[in-house]
Amino acid sequence: MKETIMTLDSATYSLGAISADSHISETEDCFRDIDPAFEDKRPRAIFDEERGAILEISDLDIKVPMGLICTAGRAPERFSDPVDWAELHPAGHDPKARLAIQDEEGISAEVLYPSLGMVLCNHPDINYKKACFDAYNRWLGAFCDTDSNRLIGIPILSMRSPAEAITELASAHAMGFRGVMLPGHPELEDYDHPCYDEFWRLCVDLGMPVSFHILTTKDGIMERVRGSRLVQQIVTVRGLQNIIMMMILGGVFDRHPALQVVCVESDAGWVPHFKFRMDHAYERHRFHMQSQALQEMPSTYFDSNIYVTFQDDYSVKQVKGGLNLDRVMWATDFPHSDGTYPESRQVMASVTEGMTTKEQAALLCNNAAQLYGIEML
Repeated sequence: MKETIMTLDSATYSLGAISADSHISETEDCFRDIDPAFEDKRPRAIFDEERGAILEISDLDIKVPMGLICTAGRAPERFSDPVDWAELHPAGHDPKARLAIQDEEGISAEVLYPSLGMVLCNHPDINYKKACFDAYNRWLGAFCDTDSNRLIGIPILSMRSPAEAITELASAHAMGFRGVMLPGHPELEDYDHPCYDEFWRLCVDLGMPVSFHILTTKDGIMERVRGSRLVQQIVTVRGLQNIIMMMILGGVFDRHPALQVVCVESDAGWVPHFKFRMDHAYERHRFHMQSQALQEMPSTYFDSNIYVTFQDDYSVKQVKGGLNLDRVMWATDFPHSDGTYPESRQVMASVTEGMTTKEQAALLCNNAAQLYGIEML
């Protein structure tokens, strides 16, 4: 693939960027094709006078206010206002409207993750969860068929068992998907267990990077926090950090050196210190804590095997010397409340200020294009 050359000034981006983390804002149509055994329990669209448009999920204590998820076009102080389904930005679920937003924002392509699907990752019924994921994945495939080089959908695997995960992965690849998202917790053992080795091997063989998204784990979001409720929002990256530590220190990347894992919507400024803490613990404490020996230092695996995505994390340019910039990808997070819309061009310029053209190109476009095989036209 030819190298894309980009020029930034204070407010514009000359070519299209790639958002490595954008979202679908689901409607009940996303789950209409559910296994008939779960038809009476599939997510339903309702309207609540106090909370507005809501997707109701069977067996969960919460009803998901979609107005708080699809906030595009509204000011932060209005995020919690009740909005009707018709008032939600159509680009959250309409592919043609999404392509129009890409053109408006100077975006060449988006890697698309679910919204409600993240909540479903913690649903207690694994069979119901799989039925929802399967239906959503089929809907997502049709959504992305509108323009398969600009709409890069990431399906969700249920991870009920290692053997079934292999079947789901092969199916996702056959459907044309270019990567997969896993729930924060598999049903059997954990992701560093050797029972998943055949699954990881197939991920590598098929060229399918694996994504973990914030808000899909119990640790970091389900636990009690101290102080302001804002703490709950700030600590969301903790769950992904725990997954990465577990996989690195558990030897997953010794066994599968070509496996690529994406920490989605986790920011990137924390990475240099995180690598230090892993290396420090490994050097000083692996002996008395009887941790397994690794072929390389933990930080080496992070730089080689782990991607991170960020939106407006200004600390990235401050710590770029401690990052492998070939593993950092910018994103809009459209249409979520942490997103950059409608100021994506200005944000791109701000977060890459002072970087070389090559570094800007890597973060804003080339890393994602290479990882997902996206052709820059």
